Amino acid sequence: MGWKSKVNVALEEATGYRFKKMTSQEPPPPPAPEIRPPADPEADRLLTAPIFVLSPPRSGSTLLRVLLNSHSQLHAPHEMHIRRLTVNLTTDPVQQAMEALGHNQSDIEHILWDRMLHRELVRSGKPFIVDKTPSNSFAWKRIATCWPDARFIFLLRHPASVARSWHEGDPEGRPMEEAVRHTVRFMRAVEDARKAFDGLTLTYENLTESPEETLRSVCDFLDVPWEPGMLSYGDHEHGGFVKGIGDWKDKIRTGSVQPGRPLPRPDEMPHDLLPISEAWGYVNR
Repeated sequence: MGWKSKVNVALEEATGYRFKKMTSQEPPPPPAPEIRPPADPEADRLLTAPIFVLSPPRSGSTLLRVLLNSHSQLHAPHEMHIRRLTVNLTTDPVQQAMEALGHNQSDIEHILWDRMLHRELVRSGKPFIVDKTPSNSFAWKRIATCWPDARFIFLLRHPASVARSWHEGDPEGRPMEEAVRHTVRFMRAVEDARKAFDGLTLTYENLTESPEETLRSVCDFLDVPWEPGMLSYGDHEHGGFVKGIGDWKDKIRTGSVQPGRPLPRPDEMPHDLLPISEAWGYVNR
């Protein structure tokens, strides 16, 4: 055994690590698994017609969540972030075993996503679940592939108000210029989804100014009866309001719909937000 091998053996015994010679060409990463619908929907999916609210951050999605969660047939938990739940097939035998069953990695992740949401739904005792995680706006294609019967609600807000609200959450760490860049990515993704699906579009402004009319339109879209108690969301249990999985500020804790802030003046509109503001009907050019 040469000295290099002896050093590696001693190092591995002492630390669990080995020296490895760097090569000029690293092997390419394996191809991403194919994203595909359930092969056997009855066996692979427990949920029926799950509902997803797609919106930018700071658009009133927590308000919409608690209003919907106040309905006897709708369970709307805090943001679930299921798109970040992954599985890791760590060995060749487990990969071989899953392939023999007809599953690739994304198939198994979809089963996991479905199971997690279904568990929360069963615990609620209600028939339909609503997930309002804003980052789902970047995963709408995969969500629609995972659940071909998924239903989509699009919640819009004046783009300048979105950026301003996100900036105000951390003024030093989120300068306004960065807030515009960050939030417009969500807005563009939501707009792409709106073009792809026949969902229901709501606005934060209508939700706060005419909550009953807006919620009636949601009930009609979801084919559930209108329930006046939805407006008194403070009379229902919604879990804690926790930063990172939803709005946590004082306004949402009041238990009733509060007026929104005044809309920005035209001269307050960042230029980079003009195209999406026009697409959403907030400005005319």
